[in-house]
Amino acid sequence: MHRFVAGACVLLAVAACLAFPRVIGKMPDLEVYWKAAVRARAAEALYRVEDQHYQFKYAPAFAVLAIPIGLVPLAAAKSIWYPASVALVLALVWLSVRLLPERRRPGWLLVLIVTAAMAKFYGHEIVLGQVNALFAVIVLLALASLRTGGEVRAGLLLALAVVVKPYAAIFVPWLLARRRAGSVAACLAGLLFVLALPAALYGIPGDVELHRGWWKTVTESTAPNLANADNVSIAGMYAKWLGPGSSSRTLTVATAGAVLAVVGFVFIRRRALPFPEALEGALLLTAIPLLSPQGWDYVFLISTPAIAFIVNYEDRLPRVLRVLAIVAIAVVGLSVFDLMGRRLYAAFMATSALTVCFFVIAAALTALRARKIA
Repeated sequence: MHRFVAGACVLLAVAACLAFPRVIGKMPDLEVYWKAAVRARAAEALYRVEDQHYQFKYAPAFAVLAIPIGLVPLAAAKSIWYPASVALVLALVWLSVRLLPERRRPGWLLVLIVTAAMAKFYGHEIVLGQVNALFAVIVLLALASLRTGGEVRAGLLLALAVVVKPYAAIFVPWLLARRRAGSVAACLAGLLFVLALPAALYGIPGDVELHRGWWKTVTESTAPNLANADNVSIAGMYAKWLGPGSSSRTLTVATAGAVLAVVGFVFIRRRALPFPEALEGALLLTAIPLLSPQGWDYVFLISTPAIAFIVNYEDRLPRVLRVLAIVAIAVVGLSVFDLMGRRLYAAFMATSALTVCFFVIAAALTALRARKIA
């Protein structure tokens, strides 16, 4: 596997160099982070209506921690973040394979299939200059720490993940359910630090006002995004199928509750398994784009560990679910704009087919746990 990974890294590096001139002129999301970092350094307002679609929607602590990237010109920041994003994608795939409780398929095959299935999400992530790969790598490093008994380190990493993407908060109840004092205490302490960090620049009243502004920005910008074809959340799915209204909201709440109930079932079935955290982490990562109203299609790249699990254990799935899971992964990998064309791709995304595919993937993970396989 090491030779294959090394070869893949070389090929990816060559491809990245060839794509660099095109990508470096884009990366609009990185520009949002850079602008927020510059504003944080000057203790200026972070959440501004005049930024329109490119409003900063992350926690105040994110802007503070991003200040170093704001110390260089935007073009330099893009030149730095581009290779970093490529490296993070490689790390995401590698960690997803390494964290499997057992390896039933050759490592090179796992890497190849996982990369092929998720390539379009990786590409979109890099072109946007997003931080989902960073978020996923931090979470997987936390899981790796749990595997080796590093509870405190895992708790701190999950607190850091909340800074990068606030929906990492879904891991806090999971940590509490595990009842390991070290990881729980470290995570809660880290979150308190995160809340207080902006006060170093803005003062305590300013810190409070920033968090109010953040909440207002996130909540007010959610509803208009639900009808967007690229929104893959449960709420977005029902908004596309039924339109906005009480029926969509009711079904969204019921379906989200069912997803959380499945997560609870998977946790209850963890007893006697050697490393249950790996599958549980994969399921939680898969649930995030479904549960978050801000779940854009490329966020599914954080489901990379789930794909690795299914490819590794596909022969242990029930026959019907095995076929459905294979079809779902194939649909995910092949539903590419450049292959389908604008009209067909738009129609495909309007059906929320990607959301349905990842429901199947989540069901496959649940079946593996129900059978006590992983």
